[in-house]
Amino acid sequence: MSDLHIRPVDDEASIEAWRHVHNVIIPTAPLSLDEVRRNADRYHLEVARLDGEPVGCSTVRPPTAEEPAATVIARVLPEYRGRGIGTAIHRRCLERARATGAERIETIVLASNTEGVAFALAQGFVQVEEYLLPGDTVPFLTLRLP
Repeated sequence: MSDLHIRPVDDEASIEAWRHVHNVIIPTAPLSLDEVRRNADRYHLEVARLDGEPVGCSTVRPPTAEEPAATVIARVLPEYRGRGIGTAIHRRCLERARATGAERIETIVLASNTEGVAFALAQGFVQVEEYLLPGDTVPFLTLRLP
């Protein structure tokens, strides 16, 4: 995996790459380019590339006055799972989240993404909430590090 590079979203190509990975992993809540641009202004977004191809992405939402938890989300395209890419992305997310001084660290996973749920549980997260977005039928799970 020496050719794995994880870089912040900072140009149109990285915005599109991040969006592609997100929309493959979260087909029930696809994002437009404008939505990703807005998120990039509010959150820390990164794209993971293997041999130049986008294979994963991440989001770190810092804590706020209303929500003292930092949220970390690591996504890896299904065909690239099981190679340590998710672990590398997740490790970077945790470092960034801890640097914010967050009281808690949480993650969010689409319930139908059973591999993502298993990954979060293997990292020590425990489920604390389940919710549906308006009009959705597949819930999202909120998991927290104890």
